Amino acid sequence: MDIEAAMRTQRAIRRLRPDPVDDSLVLHLIELALKAPTGGNRQNWEFILVKDREVKRRLGRLNMQAWRVYGGFGRLVMRRRPETLRIIEAVEWQARHFEDIPVLVVACMRGIRPLFPPVAATSYYGSIYPSVQNLLLAARAAELGAALITLPLWSSILARRALGLPWNVSPCAVVPLGWPQGRYGPTTRRPVGEVVSVDRYGQRPFAGG
Repeated sequence: MDIEAAMRTQRAIRRLRPDPVDDSLVLHLIELALKAPTGGNRQNWEFILVKDREVKRRLGRLNMQAWRVYGGFGRLVMRRRPETLRIIEAVEWQARHFEDIPVLVVACMRGIRPLFPPVAATSYYGSIYPSVQNLLLAARAAELGAALITLPLWSSILARRALGLPWNVSPCAVVPLGWPQGRYGPTTRRPVGEVVSVDRYGQRPFAGG
C-alpha cells in the first residue's frame, strides 16, 4: 500500500475478530517497526507478543480497572456528543473482549524512565513511539486492525509482573492486533490551516485556505 494512502485511512480499530494472526506476519510488522529511528541509535526497544490467554486476562484486568474510572467519566462529560460516545463504546467493547484479541504487542524500552533532569524525562519515549507508529502503519497496510492503548499499563509494577519484565525494561504502550470486524476508510480531521500557527501561537495565515 502507498504510504500516503495508509496514512489517510489509518484509524484506531478496536473491534477485532478472534481469528489468529500468523506469527510470520506479526514478525514482519515488528521488523518494519524496527526501521524507525531511536535516540543515539541505541535501538533500546523490546517487544513482547502476548498470545497466552492467561497473560491477556491479567493485562485485561488492569485495562478494565482503569477503564471503569476513565470510561465512566468520559460518558458523563461526553453525554451530548454522540460521535465521541461511539468511540467510548468501541473502547468498552475492546475492554470486555480483551482476552479474545489474537495478539497484544507490548512495546517496551530498556532502561528506567528518568525523573531528572526534566529534558531526559520528557525525551524518554522519543525512542519508542516512532517504532509504534511504524507498527500501526504497517498493520494498516496489511489490513490488520490496531490501536495504541496505555490503560493496561496504569500500574507499571503490576504490568511488569504480568509480563515477567525485569526491573530495567519498562512497558510503554500496548498495540492490540487482529483482523478487524469493521473496515478502514477515509478519516475526518480538522483543516490543516486551523491547527498551524506561524511564529507565534494563534497566528494562522493558512486558516480558511
